[in-house]
Amino acid sequence: MTSPGKPRFLLLGSLELAHDALASVARIGGMIEPKATNRAEFLAECQSEAFSGVEAIFRTYGSARVTGLFDEELVSALPKSCRFVCHKGAGYDQIDVAACRAHGIRVSNTPTAVDDATADLTLFLILGALRNLNVSMKTLRQGTFRGASGPAGSVANLPALGRDPQGKVLGILGMGGIGRNVAAKARAFGMTIRYHNRRRLSPEDEDGAEYVDFATLLAESDVLSLNLPLNPKTRNIISTEEFSKMKRGIVIINTARGAVMDEAALVEALNAGIVSSAGLDVFENEPEVHPGLLANDRVMLVPHMGTWTVETETKMEEWALDNVRKALEHGRLKSIVPEQVDMQ
Repeated sequence: MTSPGKPRFLLLGSLELAHDALASVARIGGMIEPKATNRAEFLAECQSEAFSGVEAIFRTYGSARVTGLFDEELVSALPKSCRFVCHKGAGYDQIDVAACRAHGIRVSNTPTAVDDATADLTLFLILGALRNLNVSMKTLRQGTFRGASGPAGSVANLPALGRDPQGKVLGILGMGGIGRNVAAKARAFGMTIRYHNRRRLSPEDEDGAEYVDFATLLAESDVLSLNLPLNPKTRNIISTEEFSKMKRGIVIINTARGAVMDEAALVEALNAGIVSSAGLDVFENEPEVHPGLLANDRVMLVPHMGTWTVETETKMEEWALDNVRKALEHGRLKSIVPEQVDMQ
């Protein structure tokens, strides 16, 4: 799909839904797909003439299974013509933005395309963890209705009663687009919203949510939802010390990135009764999951499916391709990442 004289772009990872958008962009720029099946092969392909003239890269989260992380080694191996990396996804922790800057490469993501789907899954996990549903769903599949083993009507071995969301304090750590979407949907369930951010939002964006410091958020939340990006400052921002400051019986929800929370510390907090239940869509060392989480029936586990809907995956693919289009046609990006706004 390449033609002489056309600006070229590299497709990393599979594109499943936005075929018309891809065909449209391919008419503007010649599309190249790597032949590599692992990082060593990809680096060798980069250092050959295979990607000569490539100006932009479309990449997916899953493409790291072949290329590995977009770190200094990989970025420095890219052809000198490459000036744009267009990532399909809101989180771009797989990309070393500083290394890209050093090589004059601008990075984009798909920030708001994921908000609804991720917030919907967050609410599912909040309700499921509050209601202690995972225990009963497991025992039902094992052949016991609600886990009861005694006579009809007996409460023997029944799961612990769940809790209603109404009146509970939902603490949101990271009040970006997803966090604000979670807040709006949680209000429909009668939850009180508090949040902590690097900086306070405008009254319009707060929409009635109360801004509190980090310590207050930990101490007073009934449910804590993690909705912040992963970076060096947020890695393991929730660990043993933070759990020690939380209200006993708190519910923890993580649909951000697994490494914002120390999984071993979460297991200890669950075993100690500090955390009553948890709902997790992301994990610290994906695809591995801490065995202490797998063994705990009070933890709802979902295999990183926050955006796994036809509508949202389509939006993300189309958005990332729009970034490729704008890069090839105008030398700019639709949604450059915040760390590089000065490069736009």
